[in-house]
Amino acid sequence: MATANKNLSEYDKATIPSAKNFRFGIVVSEWNSEITEGLFNGAMESLLDCGASKNNIIRWNVPGSYELVFGSKKMITTQSVDAVIAIGSVIQGETKHFDFVCSATAQGIKDLNVITDTPVIFCVLTDNTLQQAIDRSGGIHGNKGSEAAIAAIKMAALGN
Repeated sequence: MATANKNLSEYDKATIPSAKNFRFGIVVSEWNSEITEGLFNGAMESLLDCGASKNNIIRWNVPGSYELVFGSKKMITTQSVDAVIAIGSVIQGETKHFDFVCSATAQGIKDLNVITDTPVIFCVLTDNTLQQAIDRSGGIHGNKGSEAAIAAIKMAALGN
């Protein structure tokens, strides 16, 4: 989804189910933590704003975005969550590592959505520059974490 002329943090609460009775897992990559912490904060604020209880939100950290798939899988199998938000940030460097991490992470999260009955929301920024990541994790384009939280609420409601 293009972010030009869009604030990722904007949502209409009237169109969103209450998060009051749902349990959420948030798996956060420690790599690029200045970005992932911003995304986490946006997700938490939106979940709480939509009625989720802090006691029903579980956070786990993993080393990097590549590990989000395993962390999300374990969250699903051990924590009885209604939805998982996988938060990461991969910034283009000088090698193909970016391509492999982005592709594997996206495919892995897609696979979890196919093989489990628990939605996993892809909140992994795949930016060309640090500034682009900053702009999407609480900067001029809002916060992709907030957008992911709203998706998690909607998908949790769909599954119940």
